[in-house]
Amino acid sequence: MRTRLKRWLYLLHRWLGIVMCAFFVMWFASGVVMMYVGYPKLTAAERLQHLPALDPAAPLLGPAQALAAAGIDSTPKNLRLSAASAGRPVYLATLADGSRAGAPVAIDAATGTLLRAIDTEHAVASAAAYAGGAVQARYAGLVDEDAHTHSRALDPHRPLHRVQLDDEAGTLLYVSSHTGEVVRDATRTERAWNYAGAWIHWLYPFRGNFFDRHWAAIVDGLSIAGIAVALTGTIVGLLRWRFARPYRSGSRSPYRAGMMRWHHLAGLAFALTTLTWIFSGLMSMNPWGLFSSGRGGPSVAAVYGDTDAMPAGAAPVQALLAGGNVRELRWVHRLGHELVLAYGPAGRLALLDARTAQAVNLDPDELRRAATELMPAPVARIQRLDRYDLHYYDRAPHTMTGGGDKPLPVWRIEFDDPAATWVHLDPYTGSILNSTDRPRRASRWLFAMLHSWDWLPLLERRPLWDAVLILFSLGGIALSATGLVIGWRRLRLSGHRFRA
Repeated sequence: MRTRLKRWLYLLHRWLGIVMCAFFVMWFASGVVMMYVGYPKLTAAERLQHLPALDPAAPLLGPAQALAAAGIDSTPKNLRLSAASAGRPVYLATLADGSRAGAPVAIDAATGTLLRAIDTEHAVASAAAYAGGAVQARYAGLVDEDAHTHSRALDPHRPLHRVQLDDEAGTLLYVSSHTGEVVRDATRTERAWNYAGAWIHWLYPFRGNFFDRHWAAIVDGLSIAGIAVALTGTIVGLLRWRFARPYRSGSRSPYRAGMMRWHHLAGLAFALTTLTWIFSGLMSMNPWGLFSSGRGGPSVAAVYGDTDAMPAGAAPVQALLAGGNVRELRWVHRLGHELVLAYGPAGRLALLDARTAQAVNLDPDELRRAATELMPAPVARIQRLDRYDLHYYDRAPHTMTGGGDKPLPVWRIEFDDPAATWVHLDPYTGSILNSTDRPRRASRWLFAMLHSWDWLPLLERRPLWDAVLILFSLGGIALSATGLVIGWRRLRLSGHRFRA
């Protein structure tokens, strides 16, 4: 019985490994690429840097006037003003209800006209404004989804206009067909390395086509098969290794030379990292809803106040722009007051009162009292973070979790609820940055920590992080490449025997 089990173990590893080693080589190699060139994205910093400055002297309508002129009588989910559509100021909003609920809209800030259809000329003008007018912009067609736009965050803007810039970087821009704003940029370098990195690593060839609805199941299935290969290989490798006494050759491995020996040694040396990387890749998919708590998030009304109120904003837009070099205005509600966040090219610029256009500071005591009402549970503690830690940290902009707004200092409000919910809040703007609970923190350890080694002491000591990940990636490539060669030889031998 024991001999039969060992034989089945060897056979499973051999034949399943022939298929999976090809994926392993691809995953390890593309993972190294992704360390330096990620999936194309338009980060918040890039967007602000490329937005034209708003002119304080321009005759612009106020937010309430613009919404009324456009025939929008419901409160939008968000409202911002920027010169993001063909280089002219527009109010950008997401409708909360009605036939177009969830759809982004753009309203001309000078006339109150609702932009209906974004044509090719408008898209090219938006791209030219993004580029600063110094380069030529050439229309490259309309796409619903391609290799650089699989992100579900782009769904409200589809189909997308593609505009090619004649700049040194060969930048390809994607423009929303609903608002005319640039929603993604991809340089020539990003596009080229995307195919060798993120696109193939995440098995995106199965996206945007017949296999799209099966993509998650395909990734899960291949990951599970990869775990099986890594586990059986580890067991087989240990069974074949002589711990007590060596073989007659003097080696503790039965394979004296060639690919089998290198595969055996590489397998024992890099089995653990290979197994953890394949396992954590599966965890990134949240299989079977393992990390979904099913609980509601924080009640933002506690801090944001009456978000259903239409923005009134008695202060004229020109007064809000008086600070100069403002790229975007965003109307928000905080603690029952209507405020405006004014952003410059480098990020946050000022917090202004929407009625007086004067700079304001949120009352920390009032904000702290409101924050305790975010969850229907007592507060365990409120912690001020002045530096990043294991659960609140920033990554390089090109990485999957990088490119967002991770300001410091922040408050961490920890609640004594069954899910042990944490909420991170920006004390300057009162913005709720994110919330996490016990299942999501488990996902952070089982995915981010094991897969990309998001361990702060290591991230803060680059290039040590680079060296460690590249070393283990090269070990994984050696392990899987030798397995691929062995498998190919086995298949050729089996083919010869079949023909004979």
